[in-house]
Amino acid sequence: MTLYDLKPRFQALLRPLAGSLARAGVTANQVTLAAAAGSVGVGIIVAACAPARWPFLLLPAWLFLRMALNALDGMLAREFNQKSALGAYLNELCDVISDAALYLPVAAMAPFTPASAALVVFLATLSELAGVLGVMVGATRRYDGPMGKSDRAFVFGALGLWIGIGGDLPGWLAWLLPLVAALIALNIVNRVRRGLAEISS
Repeated sequence: MTLYDLKPRFQALLRPLAGSLARAGVTANQVTLAAAAGSVGVGIIVAACAPARWPFLLLPAWLFLRMALNALDGMLAREFNQKSALGAYLNELCDVISDAALYLPVAAMAPFTPASAALVVFLATLSELAGVLGVMVGATRRYDGPMGKSDRAFVFGALGLWIGIGGDLPGWLAWLLPLVAALIALNIVNRVRRGLAEISS
């Protein structure tokens, strides 16, 4: 069970907005690019202002908005005949770029380290690669957890909120990012294993 399992309900809430965007001529690819540009912009602002804490409040707000934009681009593509090969590339590449931009600023705040943040970004990238490789071997695109994209958004959003409101950052909290990394590693194993099980069944 991951937060990704709640996506259908979230999409149902956004469906009227997707229809309005489609009627206004907004395309799925435009929404995808806007989400990536916003993520990079927010990441730069937060990193540039560190160790100031208040900019970290941008993380939970933007991560929620980005989740909505990601749902909207998918609905525009599927439900309004906007699927394209370019869109498939943009969807996967922009997600990886956005994740890196939004996770790395945490490294500026002790007790977190650049190495642990970079490890999370690296494994998150491998996780998305493992997910999309399912399609290449004849399975579906895998979204297995734990610590998929939606779960990571929750963790980093909560962490950004805690930092932003001035919450304590004790030394033991340094283990949070290695724990996230370990869960993503398990996620990668699950995506490969279940993708293989899918094509052998």
